[in-house]
Amino acid sequence: GNVVFLALESKDFANHYVRQPLNLELQSTGLITLSGFLLFCGIIFTISTTLIALFKHEIDETYISNEPHFGLIETYQVLIKVLRLPSVRSMAVILLTIKIGFCAVDSMTGIELLERGVTKDSLALLAIPLTPLEILLPFFISKYTTGTKPLNVFARSHPFRLFLGVIMALFVYFTPSFQNYNKTFPWYYYTLAIMIFSIQQVFVYSMFVSQMAFFAQVSDPKIGGTYMTLLNTLTNLGSSWVSTAVLYSADFLTWKKCTLSDDRCRTSAEEKNCALLGGICR
Repeated sequence: GNVVFLALESKDFANHYVRQPLNLELQSTGLITLSGFLLFCGIIFTISTTLIALFKHEIDETYISNEPHFGLIETYQVLIKVLRLPSVRSMAVILLTIKIGFCAVDSMTGIELLERGVTKDSLALLAIPLTPLEILLPFFISKYTTGTKPLNVFARSHPFRLFLGVIMALFVYFTPSFQNYNKTFPWYYYTLAIMIFSIQQVFVYSMFVSQMAFFAQVSDPKIGGTYMTLLNTLTNLGSSWVSTAVLYSADFLTWKKCTLSDDRCRTSAEEKNCALLGGICR
């Protein structure tokens, strides 16, 4: 989702792939800035939501249906009743904890690669070959999630995704070993990265599509939208709280040493001192 922004915000990408081919003057900034990008998105969001509010009606008054229409208060009352169901409470515990096993890999891989010398534009460009895969995967996976047990795919993919987390952690750890003397990385490093990320996406989407198929199957048709929203909210909370916990605890659980000595790099000043000596904190 942030590939376009990271690429256009990078001065290296802008100079090498845009300004240089067009014979434009090289600059120290990218094509866009964070503030300009947020302003543009805010304007588009405001215009689109205003148009929807003016021209799109949520309920067609001419449509006669036996299904109930709930207001805001009634909707939350229904959600509370749904949450009291034993099966939903069990599912809520699973959804809130299922991603603990691979939350560190999902949240920290990109950050750690940046710290180990991979540039932002290179990291963004790595996602481009994955886009067609991400589009096609749901079509192939949906064939195996349309039966009576859609969560079978989810359960079978989970251990493989856990194992792949170990592979990705090792890949991040050995990333500095691939770096050339001029701080760049060879082509086979990026090829290996694309292969690992592609395999990861297979299992990520297998779990996602399987989970959505299960939600659609168990949701009460009379309150299908409300039921699906509740389950998806629990899923998002399960992703958010573990990611927040990992990012918050990363500094406390990470220690680095200067390659020229046994001194730890606990602060930015110590990292600068190590760099002045010609070493690297890792």
